[in-house]
Amino acid sequence: MNMFARPHGEISDPPIARFLFSDTRMAWLWLVVRIYLGYQWIEAGSHKLTPAWLSGGEALKGFWTSAIAIPDTGRPAIAFDWYREFIAFMLRTESYTWFAKVVVFGEILIGVALILGAFVGISAFFGALMNWNFIMAGAASTNAVLFTLAILLMMAWKTAGYFGLDYYLLPMLGTPWKAKTPEPGGTVATMPV
Repeated sequence: MNMFARPHGEISDPPIARFLFSDTRMAWLWLVVRIYLGYQWIEAGSHKLTPAWLSGGEALKGFWTSAIAIPDTGRPAIAFDWYREFIAFMLRTESYTWFAKVVVFGEILIGVALILGAFVGISAFFGALMNWNFIMAGAASTNAVLFTLAILLMMAWKTAGYFGLDYYLLPMLGTPWKAKTPEPGGTVATMPV
């Protein structure tokens, strides 16, 4: 027998992880987290519904310009050169003119999806991605906390939308609570997973 051979099969999660992230009894907790996080995104996006963001993206241009600045003393807002170069590239190509709209409407859509419980794992992923970018650009604020909550919602994707639209949307896709399988007569049977 090969000592490096590994058995094949499913690796079970620890009971606490199954309880927190896969048990519908914890769906109430994820509902609270979802609504809080969704409200934060809607609040952030609605504050940006201004001409400075939507007409030319001057607000985003200003944010990016100050983010890439390297002060004479102290530390720059962006700690990683590759990220500073990325933001500088976005400034040179005047991407703020269209990207500001992506930020505004992205924040609002993420918030609405989280509150409604629609594709919570995907919505939380895009929220975490936005928080990560804000952190990388030097805007600490509440972004680390919101990023952490989004990661937890991604881990709980199976139950985070249980009290929401995911209760209906995810089973239509065949996951996670019921799978639709065709029967021999062409009808569809719903089986518990």
